[in-house]
Amino acid sequence: MWRRIAPAVGVLLSAWFFGNFVLAWFQQNTGNPATQHRDRPSGAAGRPDQSCFCHLTGVLDDCFCDVESIDVFNNQKIYPRIQKLTRQDYFRYYRVNLRRPCPFWPDDGHCSIKDCHVEPCPESEVPVGIKSGNYNKVRQQGVELHPNGAQYSQAANAGSDLTACERAEELGAINSTLSNQSKEAFADWARHDDAQDHFCELDDESSPDADYVDLLLNPERYTGYKGPSAWRVWNSIYEENCFKPRSVYRPLNPLAPSRGDDDGEAFYTWLEGLCLEKRVFYRLISGLHSSINIHLSAEYLLDEGWGRTVWGPNLQEFRRRFDTAQTKGEGTRRLKNLYFLYLIELRALYKVAPYFERAFVHLYTGNRQQDGATKELLLQLFSEIRTFPMHFDERSMFAGHKMEAKTLKEEFRLHFKNISRIMDCVGCSKCRLWGKLQTQGLGTALKVLFSETEIQKLPERSPSKGFQLTRQEIVALLNAFSRLSTSIHQLHRFRLLLKESR
Repeated sequence: MWRRIAPAVGVLLSAWFFGNFVLAWFQQNTGNPATQHRDRPSGAAGRPDQSCFCHLTGVLDDCFCDVESIDVFNNQKIYPRIQKLTRQDYFRYYRVNLRRPCPFWPDDGHCSIKDCHVEPCPESEVPVGIKSGNYNKVRQQGVELHPNGAQYSQAANAGSDLTACERAEELGAINSTLSNQSKEAFADWARHDDAQDHFCELDDESSPDADYVDLLLNPERYTGYKGPSAWRVWNSIYEENCFKPRSVYRPLNPLAPSRGDDDGEAFYTWLEGLCLEKRVFYRLISGLHSSINIHLSAEYLLDEGWGRTVWGPNLQEFRRRFDTAQTKGEGTRRLKNLYFLYLIELRALYKVAPYFERAFVHLYTGNRQQDGATKELLLQLFSEIRTFPMHFDERSMFAGHKMEAKTLKEEFRLHFKNISRIMDCVGCSKCRLWGKLQTQGLGTALKVLFSETEIQKLPERSPSKGFQLTRQEIVALLNAFSRLSTSIHQLHRFRLLLKESR
């Protein structure tokens, strides 16, 4: 019997010793994953090529879209088109009042740094159709008309020697062939637009303090504007307008002084406990802040000499604002909020497309050929946007009890409108210009998203009194989205630069 058992016991013992040997060798060479993670303090966060992007991947919060899909879609399809579109005359001239006083605290005075300065556009350089105030045209009885009935000026198209004032007078003339029905429709349209709830405090374009600004000649870039004045603006936006209760200790403002070893998890636990609408509000503001910070890092004054300035990407500035270690893990969240904001404005453009696709709507500058090309570029952009398969579903917002949803929506609108007023407290003129434009663009996007019923009822052959956009809103909407598209494109550039810096 022992002769039969002994060989079997020997085989079992051999297998046991061999198994332990293999296990010990494997542990020695691979290590315990948890211990290995602790023993590598530099890790992914310490490698310069990964520190800002190692966790910027996967599905975004509160929607079903991933970062990688947005990167490919934006950089290959949207970015080239939106860049070409916003260089057109209709979109490059923005009328803005940079002299409005701050409504919340005594004005600090304007920044004296030369890069803060905004150069207004001389009236003589603004297309006559824009100056005349006639932006969307109606086709009636074979004649192309504005809402007030003005025809295309042959002088504007043929390069006549008429003075700017004479051109404006001709373009602003009332065409007597406009029917009474159309006149009444325009009057209803104007009354509704005056009474319509806006998400932004709009500048009075007729104010003598308002100027036309050529956005291409006044690009958004680092100006050196910082310190208590800049901090107070962002602190007011985050602390007073993002639905933050006093019981939440950690400030929402990423520029606020450090809270020691607080990693922010308590704050994000609180944030996730909010209703969807309030979470969305915070992520929109954080995404806008992130986008602005990317622009400032990407267009930084690198060198200045006699008659020569060099602007370009500043990796150190980018790391300071988004590096995982330097921001205690906040950088990735900030960048993801940028992608979330991109989806919101992308969805708004998807929803507003029918408004512009109507045959009688023209983006009017007075130059028939250029205006036709501009509208064609816009329609091509809309066509590309329709191909994106993972749009944000805004119907999930304000979908609860009718009265509660209405109250929350109004609170949402007023909070954002208040932020648009804070932009008049920015001391740097160039920062104020781009801050006002981008908040107005986001406000217009929200107006579009919450006007779905009115947009669906748009008449095909006449203006609508249920939904309208001013030229100021149109220019802000497209340029604000262009800024977000540029930010995502610049992130790709920073990825490459960080890899090269190893």
